[in-house]
Amino acid sequence: MESVQHSSTQRVAMRELRLHLVTWNVGTASPPPDVTSLLQLDSLSPAMDMYVIGLQEVNSKITNFLSDLAFDDPWSIFFMSVLSPLGYIKLSSVRMQGLLLLVFVKHAHLPFVRDVHTHYTRTGLYGYWGNKGGVTIRMSLYGRTVCFINCHLPAHMENTEQRLDDFEKILEMQFEEENIPSTLDHDVLFWFGDLNFRIADYGIHFVRESINNKRYNLLWEKDQLNMAKKKEAFLQEFIEGPLQFKPTYKFDLHSDVYDTSEKKRKPAWTDRILWRVKSLCQRALKEDDFSEEEQTISVTLNNYISHMSYGISDHKPVTGTFGLELKPLLSDPLVTLSPEGEWSAEHDVLISYSAVPGFPSSAWDWIGLFKVTFRHANDYVTYAWVEDDEISSNEDSKQVYMSAAEIPDVGGEFLLCYYSNNLQSIVGISQPFQIQPNRTLIGKGPAQKENVWMQKPDDLEPHNEF
Repeated sequence: MESVQHSSTQRVAMRELRLHLVTWNVGTASPPPDVTSLLQLDSLSPAMDMYVIGLQEVNSKITNFLSDLAFDDPWSIFFMSVLSPLGYIKLSSVRMQGLLLLVFVKHAHLPFVRDVHTHYTRTGLYGYWGNKGGVTIRMSLYGRTVCFINCHLPAHMENTEQRLDDFEKILEMQFEEENIPSTLDHDVLFWFGDLNFRIADYGIHFVRESINNKRYNLLWEKDQLNMAKKKEAFLQEFIEGPLQFKPTYKFDLHSDVYDTSEKKRKPAWTDRILWRVKSLCQRALKEDDFSEEEQTISVTLNNYISHMSYGISDHKPVTGTFGLELKPLLSDPLVTLSPEGEWSAEHDVLISYSAVPGFPSSAWDWIGLFKVTFRHANDYVTYAWVEDDEISSNEDSKQVYMSAAEIPDVGGEFLLCYYSNNLQSIVGISQPFQIQPNRTLIGKGPAQKENVWMQKPDDLEPHNEF
């Protein structure tokens, strides 16, 4: 019996996802005109499956608090405007004062991303103030657990121990929801941000001379994070790529010249990206051999670089491009759905959907009609409640209708998403399809369609803390 189970496991193909992670202390600046190189949108490599963007020092004046409570902040809007036309949706975001974490995924992965939760941990002013700390987004990705922590740790050369203490506190935080693993129990954990570690001992002239000669390796052994990793057991489980780029702090604005102010800050690799694979840590604890066949998830760093062309802040952004290879536990979406027949605003339209056995449906589930460039789960054109608007049902599938009055007259390319209230996520997505223009309005100028007001689904906006 064991051999049968083993062979069936072997048939599950590994899936590789391309992940691009950004960390950037933006120094309260507004977004730059272009982020093509930052997001590697001009790369000849295959498109990314997921973008994870961690910002620090996002403008957090009280006037911004008030506007951001009602709307997305300018940085979120900016990245959505760049990525949504390319087929990415903002899956989740969390903000704590100047700390912002955004996760975008390709549409095709949405049904396989579940249990998305956010958290924030204040460490500034003894835990009472959120100017320093960490913001976290965790999820199940094809059944494997992944966690992202964006941190802004205390500044200044002498505060190494405080940085380590604060990070340990952030790691110890627990998600409020039941049955969510602790941070270190996730299959993969990414830790990044303005970690504020400095280059100890060496004087500013030696540091700058080493940088000018691109002899970065001379500085590695005095980097405070590298030094701490040799002493602190919990840090030794974290992996980082080689620092083959200039220290990313501190620069004069709109230049690649290090600090020329009176303070003349010593350059430092403050902005970092590290990761931890749980199975590797477990393997290190075991004496026996670890079979390659047991490997269910692995992380490969493809690129770890800074981006010197961005000058809006005194920090340069850092990006890491990863291959996340995993053995999926999920292969089928919980819900499959599709439009029935030709769609136009000239008549009511039908949606057909089916759910897997045991799917935890709810009267509050809804199916949204979205433009193919939709930005997030709340960015629908219209929607139907799956129970209230149901018109037929059998063992295999159910049908839901949408009124002609709610279908866009101009037509275009759209898709349908099934939103589960119990799971608080999109669990099914259709293929893109065309809605035909309303021919009865051709030549009559702008449509004078009655404005239909509907009760809005429960608020899906991100978890923010100010």
